[in-house]
Parts: sequence; C-alpha cells; structure tokens
Amino acid sequence: MFETLRLSNLREKSGSMLRPPSSTRPAIWTVDEEGLRAVVKDFSGNRFLFRNTVGRFLVWREAKAYRKLKGTEGVPAWYRVVDGIALVVQEIPGRSLENLEREMKLPEAFFDELKELVTHFHMRGLAHCDLKRAANTLLGDDGRPYIVDWAASISETEFRFPPLRLIYRRFLLDDQMAVIKLKLRHSPETVSLEERARYAYRTSGEKLIRGIRDRLREILQNVA
Repeated sequence: MFETLRLSNLREKSGSMLRPPSSTRPAIWTVDEEGLRAVVKDFSGNRFLFRNTVGRFLVWREAKAYRKLKGTEGVPAWYRVVDGIALVVQEIPGRSLENLEREMKLPEAFFDELKELVTHFHMRGLAHCDLKRAANTLLGDDGRPYIVDWAASISETEFRFPPLRLIYRRFLLDDQMAVIKLKLRHSPETVSLEERARYAYRTSGEKLIRGIRDRLREILQNVA
C-alpha cells in the first residue's frame, strides 16, 4: 500500500500538514491513495545529520513496533517506510483525548477496552512508554480506543538483563497507571479505591527506578 509514495511527491499527494518539522521533530502529513488515508511521519525536513542518524533510527524502531503489533485492534496498521526517513501508518478517524474532557464524558467501557489493549501489547513484549500524554490515545469514530505514536516504545528483549529488567517493568506499570490517570481525568467516579491507592503508592525503590525511567523517557520523547 502507498507504493507510489515518495518523498519527492509527498507534498503533491498530501491532504494537509498536521505539524511542521522542528529541529528535533518530524513533519506530520496526511495522504490519500486509492481511498485509503494514512499519516506520514517525515524526517526529510530535518537537518541532514539529525535525519540521517536519529531520524532513521526512530523510523526503524517505530516500524519495528508496528510490525510486532500487526493485526492488533486498537493500533494503526503499518504500511511502509519511505527512503528510511518517513513512516506511513493508517489514519484513525477520531479525536485525541487531549482536553476532550472539557467537551464530553467517556464511558467506563472505553477504559475497560483501553486496559485490555494495554495488556495485549504488554503480552507481546512491548511497553508504549508515553501513554500519559493524552494525545497518544484516540477516541475513534467507532467509539473504541486507539493508541498511536510508538516512537518511544521499548521491547522486553532490549531490557531483559538486570537492572534494565526492573526499568522495563516500571515502564509496564507506567502504561497501566496511564489508564488510571486518564480515567481520573475523564471519568473519575469510575475509578475504584483500589485503583486510586495503586496510582498513589510509591516505594523508595520505585522512586529510584522512576527517576531513572523519567530521564530515559525524557530522552526518548525529545527525539521522538
């Protein structure tokens, strides 16, 4: 799919630019081909050194995550990589959860399904690592949750040795806590006492791991 898409004709095929490139962030485009709509994360507008090092690395990593999650409901389909520096994925009709609580209330069933989705990709050996950013969770036009932007995700195999294993487990917990955080924002009355206690609880060991994790997440987010 989107086999005719090239960086040279991206502007021609693009419906719109959702986000212009910055010094460390790619441009985001929407494209349409034969009735299919896709989102393109494009590093070609970044500086030469950045796009050919960090850009290529992030595109490779995110494509790897999408391939690992192939067929997962609630995750956009991956279409292809263009010239090693642009990623093409399915566009999900819907809205991000960013500030959505100001306009509408999400049902508890939405968060139950979101929790199942998180459990599913954890079982496949991936942690998203950036779910606390509400913009990465979408309310699809079908009413179901979708998770996007896997550039900061990490694989269990990459963190299989101690003490990295402990950090990976912390990222898994963070994904779970992100669901509770979203519930607290969008539907607080559905959050159980157990979930509230779990969200608030921190041991001294966890605080140390959180500190390491926060620094790692900051690095991943800044370049994603």
